[in-house]
Amino acid sequence: MTSVDGAEVRLRELIARGFQFLHPTDERGELTAVVGVRAHDNVIDVVRLHTEDDAVATRMPADEPDVLTPSRFSWRTHGPVCSVLEELLDLPDDRIA
Repeated sequence: MTSVDGAEVRLRELIARGFQFLHPTDERGELTAVVGVRAHDNVIDVVRLHTEDDAVATRMPADEPDVLTPSRFSWRTHGPVCSVLEELLDLPDDRIA
């Protein structure tokens, strides 16, 4: 399985868990990232995919005002897409205490 195939499988798993994906573009209409968001319990999980080697995922409190650049978070990881998606999928669905 290639890393692209692995990323696709993991993205499908995130969609099955309720992630909604956005595809923001710049002023020229070019894709700048793929952003997935899922709110559950009292947290929000966000994953941003910029390139195959540049992804970041964050879990933050549900009342965080800026989910793309949160000032508070309980978990965060950064790295290659497949690794980040795998870590995100391994997170428990626990609430933040």
